[in-house]
Amino acid sequence: MPESKSRKKPEKATAAKASTPKITKPTTGNPPWLVPTMITLFIVGILWVVTFYLTSSGLRLPVPAIGQWNIAVGFAILLAGFGLSTRWK
Repeated sequence: MPESKSRKKPEKATAAKASTPKITKPTTGNPPWLVPTMITLFIVGILWVVTFYLTSSGLRLPVPAIGQWNIAVGFAILLAGFGLSTRWK
């Protein structure tokens, strides 16, 4: 009886898979300046308000010329710190 011709096996697709580059996800971490800046703003804001309250009877530090607006400046600095904390991952 005659022998059948052998069939050619299809080429493996592994060579094609190996040559395609893998897509990596971008890193979703914090920028390196975020946490130190956030903590610095918290500390400066708190110190600003506390300094104003402790010196309100006399010198009215930290900026005597703006008077009661020192409270608003201190809270604005604190709010900037809280704004940065929303970006913290």
